[in-house]
Amino acid sequence: MDLKPIDAIIERYRGEKGAAVALLQDIQEVYHYLPREALEHAARQLDIPLGHLYQVATFFKAFSLKPRGEHVIRVCLGTACHVRGGARNLAKLQSDLGIQVGATTQDGRFTLEKVYCLGGCALGPLVVIDGKYYSKMNPRKIETIIRSYITEKSSNLTRVS
Repeated sequence: MDLKPIDAIIERYRGEKGAAVALLQDIQEVYHYLPREALEHAARQLDIPLGHLYQVATFFKAFSLKPRGEHVIRVCLGTACHVRGGARNLAKLQSDLGIQVGATTQDGRFTLEKVYCLGGCALGPLVVIDGKYYSKMNPRKIETIIRSYITEKSSNLTRVS
């Protein structure tokens, strides 16, 4: 694993007490998850216990210790979203992507997660993709949005070739 991208991150937080959350956020942004090798390297370089980084990483749901897709999809199933069809949205995504909650598509493009509140109850049912909120979602809208992510990636590949 190439650990060079983390060296700059480590330097940003060298000597800063209580920067574990920010450090882990930055590492996860690079790899889309927190690889063990990256955590070990950061702990060694910053002279902090590896166990401390794992405590922080496992406490917050935003962190993942296993590889995630390029796009992380979160479906809200909190009360307001559930009543307005959140479960149907989740079922549509599971069907279209061919994965269950917590899984990543074989091509590594999408990871599907469910959450129980995204703080936008009046906008529900909500789906969040890579931090972008989609409100008043329904299965038809989901199909269109997922297709746009697939098309966007394909058109980027075409331009690079």
